Formats: sequence, C-alpha cells, structure tokens
Amino acid sequence: MKEKTLYVCGECGYETPRWMGRCPGCGSWNTLVEEERIPARPSGTGTQKAVLLQNVRAEAQARVSTGISEFDRVLGGGLIKGMVVLIGGDPGIGKSTLLLEAADNLSVLGPALYVSGEESNSQIKLRADRLGVKGENLLLYTETSAEDAIERAKECKAQLLIVDSIQTMQTEAAESAAGSVSQVRAATALFTRFAKDTGTTVMIVGHVTKDGAIAGPRVLEHIVDTVLYFEGDRHEGLRLLRAVKNRFGSTNELGVFEMTETGMREVTDPGALFVSGRHVAGTAITCVLEGSRPLLCEIQSLLCPTAFGSPRRTAIGLDYNRLNVLLAVLERKARLKLSDQDVYCDIAGNLRVLDRGADLATAMCLASSVLEKPLPEKTVLIGEVGLTGEIRPASQLDTRIREAVRLGYTTVMIPARSKVADCGCRLLRVADVSEAIRTLFMN
Repeated sequence: MKEKTLYVCGECGYETPRWMGRCPGCGSWNTLVEEERIPARPSGTGTQKAVLLQNVRAEAQARVSTGISEFDRVLGGGLIKGMVVLIGGDPGIGKSTLLLEAADNLSVLGPALYVSGEESNSQIKLRADRLGVKGENLLLYTETSAEDAIERAKECKAQLLIVDSIQTMQTEAAESAAGSVSQVRAATALFTRFAKDTGTTVMIVGHVTKDGAIAGPRVLEHIVDTVLYFEGDRHEGLRLLRAVKNRFGSTNELGVFEMTETGMREVTDPGALFVSGRHVAGTAITCVLEGSRPLLCEIQSLLCPTAFGSPRRTAIGLDYNRLNVLLAVLERKARLKLSDQDVYCDIAGNLRVLDRGADLATAMCLASSVLEKPLPEKTVLIGEVGLTGEIRPASQLDTRIREAVRLGYTTVMIPARSKVADCGCRLLRVADVSEAIRTLFMN
C-alpha cells in the first residue's frame, strides 16, 4: 500500500516517509511536519515539437526601469516581461517599502496589482502616505488565495503583480495549511506559470528563517528567475540588496540603500561608507569588488590571550575557514605567535566580504593587532594570500586602485608581480606576507 503522508522539513524542504526529531538535510530540530502526498499530475499535452538550436531566433528583451537605480543594478538593468523575482529578508528590513515604491514608479507604464495577505488596504495606505506614494494606477487586493489573486491580475490586465507574502498564499493544488512547504511550493509554481503565460512581471516577498534562508523549501529559488536578499540590521539605517540568483544578469551586484522616515533612499556612491576613518592598531583598509562596483571596506581585528585550552576564532562578515587559513599562514610563514590568542575579526558596516582580494588586508590587520602597531595612514591593501605565504594578484586591480585614489588614499600595497597602470599614488609591491610585515611595521 502506498504512503498517503510524508514528513517535510519547513526549513529546507527535505522529505521523508517517517518522522524524525532532527532533519537529515539541514540539521534543524523539530522542523518536520506531516503533509499529505500530492499525486503527480500531467503538466503538459506533449503537442510541442523539438527544434534545432540553430533555428531558434534569439530576441533581445527590453528592460523596464523600476525608477530606483540601485534596484535596477541588482536586477541586471531592470525588469523583463514574464520575470519572476523572489525577495527575502528579515522582518521589518524594508521589503514591502521598496516594492511599494517600485510599484508606484512602474504603474505609470500600466496597471500594477499589489496583493497582500498580511495587511489590510488601510494599513498599506498609511505606509503609502508616509512614503509619498500616489498610486494613481496602483491597485490593492487583500487576499490569501493564489487563484483569486491571479484572476484579479487578469481582470485588471496588470503589467506588474506583487505578492506579499508567499507564506500567506494558499492554492487548491495543495491541501495542507497555509505557509507549509507544499503550499508555498505550489503557490510559487502557480504564479510562475501565470508570469510565463501572460508576460506579467511577478515579484514575490518571502520570509526568512533564523538562519537567513527563505522560509520553506529551497526549491523556491529554483522555480523563480531572480532571488534577491536584503541584508543589514533592521535597527540601523543601512540596507544591502544582494542578488544570489539571476537568469537575466549578474549575481555579483550589490545595491546600497538607507532606510529613512520617508522610505528607502538610494546610496548611489557608497565610497567610504564602510570605513570609519580611525587610525588605530588592528584595522586595515581594502577595496573589494561587488559585481562591477568597487567598495572600500574596513577590516577590524582583536586578539587577546585565551582562557581555555583551545583558542576561540570568530569571524563576522568574513569566511570562517578563510580566517583560519590566514592565521595558519601568519604563524608558519611570518613566525607570529597566534596559537594562544583568541581572535575576533569583523567587517565594519555589516558588510559581508567573500572577495579573495581582501586576504592581504585581513592578514596585515591581524599582524597589526598582535604587534600593537597601526598601519601607515591612507594605505589600502589589495591581494590574495596563498598557503605558501605568497601574495597573488586580485582581479581588476586597476579599478580598485583608482577607487582608492578617488577617495583620497595615497598608498596602495599590491602583489609584486601585478601589472598596473600609473594611477597617481605610491605603490608598495610585496611578494609574501613576511615582506609585507617588514614593509609596514619594521620601517
């Protein structure tokens, strides 16, 4: 006899025929929920024929601006007809605010429908008044049925459909409760099919879990075209919008916003926004690339004698494993005593850095902290550190150096074998971490 029910993890979507206390997929406890198995249904008629790739005509798709340049940057230049965008972020970080402003800008090109399953029309109106949103061609619809939302979008011939949020939507294709894995998956698939069939742009808001992932199965990220994440502390003003998937553009772009009383304000030139300007031991400045945008950021470190058998390592905004590699290189190749020190490393401004070009700055920041000597003023460090201690060139080095010079920095430390044009600043070329330490701290 076939199973009629199965257990699905609410965090990652892992499925199992029996209940378990801990999900084997993501390791979360008590997240498996019993749901009815949905029978497989035919998805097509099989009337279409296969065609040769060389006979397919590629048509350039026009992009539509949202009226918010930082939003357009992350989207890859704007929205495309039939595009499905999933936006995730912590509660209160500004997802609904950004989409309401974008919907108001896009409504001049055609009707826009804002479907809310969480707020009433009057609540949305209060937010719109605070943001200065006129909404002359913006329609509001309070509903939790995905089928009804699509019918209203067809009736008003909406060019843009916003769903806030997907966790509140229910569809007849799944019989489980709203917000369950089956409902979220089926509703997203329904909105995606509607977007592809009609050419309507659909933007979906998704809640996130305590680990920062969009609540529900990860399969949501495979269904939609673009996945954007809002980063930042909701108690602070700075907001970062990052693309983690984009079928129509780069996944490395970063949009910078500031939350104000009148809504989201674009920060078109972040420049030294992530640099505090303090010149003390344990800080270093580097220039990282977020897509096509160079950003100066400040790396901070604190070292103190450990009180336990094994030292503690804490990385905030940096890759934890990369920090351990750099500590090992400094201890082995530069002869710095770090094995008895607790190490805390942070990126100022809540920025998350994965660029290997920040390795040299991170290593010299740690060296500055253990030697208790500050780095020279107005100095930027750019380069990747290898396991043998050598300094390797970073990508687009000329672009990074020009950005540092534009913001007033006079000295840039780079790998010895880098080929760069004259950028109007002093270049310090070093071959390995030992030479970098001697150049910065022993002169």
